[in-house]
Order: sequence, then structure tokens, then C-alpha cells
Amino acid sequence: MSRSIWGRGVALCALFLAGCKTVPPPQQLKNTSHTFTSVVVDAGHGGRDSGAYRRSGPPEKVVTLDVATRLSHKLRDSQLNVVMTRTGDVFIPLDTRVDIENGTPNSIFVSIHFNDSRRRGVKGFETYYRSPHAAELAQNIQSKLCSLKGAVDRGVHTADFRVVRKALYPAVLVECGYLSNRSEGREARNGEYRELLADKIAQAIVEQRYGVGAYHRAPAAAVVNREAQPQEQRRKPVLAPPGEGPGLAPPTLSGHGP
Repeated sequence: MSRSIWGRGVALCALFLAGCKTVPPPQQLKNTSHTFTSVVVDAGHGGRDSGAYRRSGPPEKVVTLDVATRLSHKLRDSQLNVVMTRTGDVFIPLDTRVDIENGTPNSIFVSIHFNDSRRRGVKGFETYYRSPHAAELAQNIQSKLCSLKGAVDRGVHTADFRVVRKALYPAVLVECGYLSNRSEGREARNGEYRELLADKIAQAIVEQRYGVGAYHRAPAAAVVNREAQPQEQRRKPVLAPPGEGPGLAPPTLSGHGP
């Protein structure tokens, strides 16, 4: 074996071992599934990463942020601390999101996404997890979402998405429907429907922590009043480290974003 080939072999082995170290060993995983006091709410994509995009509506990064923001309000109303990985249209690297989730003590992590497919007829909700401690939370969120009228249950699955693979605490990734599907894409453009999505996810999280029946949905008037408040008067979430991009959330969800 030549020295150059041997050297490449050593380098590849080192890279492989380094990659293995990025996954927490089982003994380091923390089961806070029924004791958490904080929820890290992750709005998928952002900034230069638009996520799924269809000309008929706003990109994924816009609707994930809207659902995540609504979810954060509901969780704080239920006396849970909330940390958002982003609060505007900024790019947050995946490893930074992992650092935020693992750096928030006694927490769980919920990442909000919307799906995409080349087959326009595909639709439905999916929820993913990796740690066995997150299985129950994933199933509860999936069940609540699938209680919506006309919902299609595409199941709960384990996955190697970085934000769930590298999590120390229970972490799930929720796909809130397919933007590529005509009906679900249309629903995603509707603020009332996004409110329902946030409400179902919040219900699952609160009942996971405090038991069935513990969640009380805020009256519709309260939601309207909160949205009408000037930005500076709203309760501010705990901010994540700054990412890239303009740092401005789009004022509305009409069209294709800012």
C-alpha cells in the first residue's frame, strides 16, 4: 500500500470516527418527556434557505415561522418557558439549532416543517423522532394533528435528521402537510388553519407534560387581540443566537414572502 493511499485511509477513518461522535451515546440521552419546563420551538429553514416552495403560495420558511410563533404563544400561556431558534427570516445553521436545543436545560425540542413531493396527490401529516424518550411525544403530536377534519395520517417514524439525531433531550420534527398538494397548500396559506395546527401541537405538548385535559385553548378574541398589539408590547420569546440574513419577519403571509 502506498503512503498516499494509506494517508487517505487514515483521513477517511478519522472523519468517520468524528461523525460517530456527533451522535450522543444512549447513556447521555436525557428523559425529560414528562418533566420538561422549557420547549425549544424550531421554525424550519429561514433566510437564504426557503425550504419547499410553490408559486401558488409563500415558501416553507414563512409558514413554519408563523406556526412556530403561534405555538410559542400558546405554550407560554400554559406556563411553559419557550426558546425559539429563530424569530425572523434568518438563516440558522443546523448545528446552531442543535446547540440551542442541547443548551436549554430540562427541555424538549419541536421542529416545525411542511413537506413537498413531486407527486401532487401526496398529502398528510408525519412526525419524526430518534431518541426512544421522544416516541410518546411524537405519537401524541401526530394523533392530535390527525384529529383535524380530513387529515391523512402518514405515520410516526424514526429518522436521522440532524436536529433529532444529535439531541440530548427528547426531540421531534413535525411535517405539517404538503405544500405541493393542492388542498394542503391552500390550507397552509390560511391563518385560521395555521392557528389550528399550532393549537393541536400545543395541546399535545401541554398534555404530555401535565396530563390529558390540562390544555385550555385561548379564546379566538384573545388571539385576535394579541395579533393586534404593537410588536413592542407583545411578550418576547427568548432569542436564539443571531443567524444570517436580514433578520426581518415578513409582515404578512400573502404572496411569496418579502
